[in-house]
Amino acid sequence: MEFFQFKEVFQRNLSSMTMDATHLFEVEVDKDEFWNLYLDSFPPGTNEIYRERREMDCSCCRQFIKSFGNAVVVKDNVVRTMWDFDTGDTTYQPVVNALSQYLKSRAVTNVYISKEKKIGTDRNFEQSKDGTSVKWEHFYAELPDRLVCRTSRSIGDLQGEYRDTRNVFKRSLDDITLESLLTVLELISQKSLYKGEEWEGALKEFLKHKKAYFMLETQVEKENYAWEQSIKVGGAIGRIRNHSIGVLLLNISEDMDLDTAVKKYEAIVAPTNYKRPKAIFTQKMLDDAKKTLEQLGYIDSLSRRYATLDDITVNNILFSNRDSAKRIGGVDVFADMAKGIAVNPKKFSRVEEVSVETFVKDILPTTTELEVFFDNKHAGNMVSLIAPGIRDSKTMFKWGNNFSWAYSGNITDSDMRERVKMAGGNVDGILRFSIQWNDGQEHNGDDYDAHVQEPSGGNHIFFRSKGQRHQSTGMLDVDIMTPIQNTPAVENINWLDKSKMPIGVYKMYVNNYSHCGGKDGFKAEIEFDGQIFAFEYRKALRHDEDIQVAEVTLDANGVFSIKEMLPSNVSSREVWALGTNQFVPVSVVMYSPNYWDEQDGIGHRHYFFMLKGCINPENPNGFYNEFLDESLMQNKRVFEALGGRMAVEDVEEQLSGVGFSSTKRNELLVKVKGQSERVIKIKF
Repeated sequence: MEFFQFKEVFQRNLSSMTMDATHLFEVEVDKDEFWNLYLDSFPPGTNEIYRERREMDCSCCRQFIKSFGNAVVVKDNVVRTMWDFDTGDTTYQPVVNALSQYLKSRAVTNVYISKEKKIGTDRNFEQSKDGTSVKWEHFYAELPDRLVCRTSRSIGDLQGEYRDTRNVFKRSLDDITLESLLTVLELISQKSLYKGEEWEGALKEFLKHKKAYFMLETQVEKENYAWEQSIKVGGAIGRIRNHSIGVLLLNISEDMDLDTAVKKYEAIVAPTNYKRPKAIFTQKMLDDAKKTLEQLGYIDSLSRRYATLDDITVNNILFSNRDSAKRIGGVDVFADMAKGIAVNPKKFSRVEEVSVETFVKDILPTTTELEVFFDNKHAGNMVSLIAPGIRDSKTMFKWGNNFSWAYSGNITDSDMRERVKMAGGNVDGILRFSIQWNDGQEHNGDDYDAHVQEPSGGNHIFFRSKGQRHQSTGMLDVDIMTPIQNTPAVENINWLDKSKMPIGVYKMYVNNYSHCGGKDGFKAEIEFDGQIFAFEYRKALRHDEDIQVAEVTLDANGVFSIKEMLPSNVSSREVWALGTNQFVPVSVVMYSPNYWDEQDGIGHRHYFFMLKGCINPENPNGFYNEFLDESLMQNKRVFEALGGRMAVEDVEEQLSGVGFSSTKRNELLVKVKGQSERVIKIKF
């Protein structure tokens, strides 16, 4: 076999080896030793002295083998070299066998990176003394485009980054136990871990790798697995032990008490006033709680479902419309007919404010139809009545029935609100001004800034005072200067205390601080009193151009009003299948179950206005610890978790609506129909 024929076979093998490869790897070798092995492996008599050196001792081939000959592919934890092929020739086969065996006996130590597509010299020509030209063939390769690095970063920097990720990934696989991963995933499924959902996908993926790694028998296989997979998983999983979630996993892996480990994790990622929403419990605690339930006869009481009109009786309601009354047990037809008798109700010439006690005592008894004005600000008052799944099961509660209630715990915010929250902004203040851009088809790298000029030449709130809470309680808490590709950018200004805000006009506008080729504009939101005013400006902004959005006025009575500079829409949200900012019919009005059947003094009284067509889309708790009988409190941590995990069964025509506690100030606008129609504001 001539060398050019050997080279062709070599190149075909190299093409086959790299066909599906996304990266090549380097095996650690002594490059001079590796080159000498190539020369010395030719059989005797086949690599003799030619002129001054051996025939195969070529400077072009030497450079190729030293720089590229140790590049390999790792697939399924096995190293494949460019020398793994059958030559069918007695001269070259010992050479490729020796080189292959040498590489496979050594460890992979790096990712191979080339900035050149062509490696080596294919052939060259030498002019002989007699004037003829001699052609010399050399080792030569052309890499697929995907294996050629086009970035401006140095090869050393790139290799160092890959190497660090691989090393951290392997340490994670070695040190993080299967038990810790399963425990943390369980906490996430319980919603017991702050921002745990953000890591769920990564942890499930890492768990797959941990299981595969655990099954490998040899250290060489494990080393190769770490190299091959670290390239594929990326930084989040590859360096998982360096993240906050990794600290938790390592602490659990080292047998730290679970509650202590979670508290250490929360100290890293959660705000100082964070209160864990779900209890953490162990298997032993779960077993003890189950034993208690069985002993006290509460097993059947755990199943819960939404309540319907068929579950309640006339004794436990304050009002029902005519359609609902037909389905409520124990209705006194004579009492129902009495509502049609002419009476002399109070006359209202305008909207009158009454206390809830007055409303229940003096107005509801003569009401035939009732509607509530469903305001945006009532989204947090959404409530559902929860019934026992087995009707006659023993009550677990402090009161004499097996009904409970659950307020909304997961109100859906606008997309912009969610992005502001994710960026660390406060969206729960008295007044909010937020902007968003870079959310179109094309990347907008402009640096848009939110500005507010407070009244009478007061504070100018913008990026120069980011993070500074002014005397007015206003602050810019999110300032994005360089938008990321395919990621909407946001900024946010908010106020916390109306009593400290100067009376007057708050001028809100957007400035393009730095024009970087953006071809579209922005969106903005202004929120106060439960209403969101949404604005959109779709023209590109010039460098340093200001666009006025709106002026919000705070008057001497503490009332906000808005003057729009851009067209807006008041965000009419859909909450629990009902549109806000409109009157909605009420099916029944009732006290909370702890005040049914003339019970008194068992916790706070709540007033429920159940709305027609209201559907709870959340997964509410079937019960809460503060509802439970004292006999169950020895296992309160498990019951806290059970309340959230026992699914509330869906039913048709569930009783859901708005609820108000007797201990919290609030108000509700209602339209009352009896002998006349009037609008009343109920004060709680």
